[in-house]
Amino acid sequence: MEITAFIALVIPFIIVFYLGVLMLYLKPPSNVWLASLLGGLVMGLINILFDLLAYYTHIWHYTLNGLILHLPIPFYITPILIYGSLGYLLISRFWRGRGHWFALFLLIGIPLFRTATDFIGGYTRGSYTPLYDSWLAVPLDLIMWIVMFYAGYLVFARLASLGPKLVAPPSQADSRHEAQ
Repeated sequence: MEITAFIALVIPFIIVFYLGVLMLYLKPPSNVWLASLLGGLVMGLINILFDLLAYYTHIWHYTLNGLILHLPIPFYITPILIYGSLGYLLISRFWRGRGHWFALFLLIGIPLFRTATDFIGGYTRGSYTPLYDSWLAVPLDLIMWIVMFYAGYLVFARLASLGPKLVAPPSQADSRHEAQ
């Protein structure tokens, strides 16, 4: 029941939030948006591989109803869209300019934040988090988030650099100032 409730109640909200931020705030060029989606997809696939590895080596497991191959497949939409695609787009958006600190904060903070939430949920027996079976769970979870986040970011950065940059064009006041 938990996975069907997640599909019915949470996934539509995630998609609406993602599209809202994408269309109303970021407005990336199509090639940058596709690069961020591919980076997020790489992140989700690595997450699936680590979850399978952890399950078969008895490091952590999920106890939800409706698992497919012992995995909560619908749950991977959050790393793909929010922590992956949207995170990469925000990092790219704020990389140049006064918001550079925010881009660095996201670049370092997203893997640490997700490791902390997995750690807290794993030991408090949260319903949507994996249950830790081994002391190796926390170090493996940290390694998982670092590997998958930066692998996805590498894919995003390589593909996004092939097209136009995701930075705001200079304003007319800037161009007049440079001409003088």
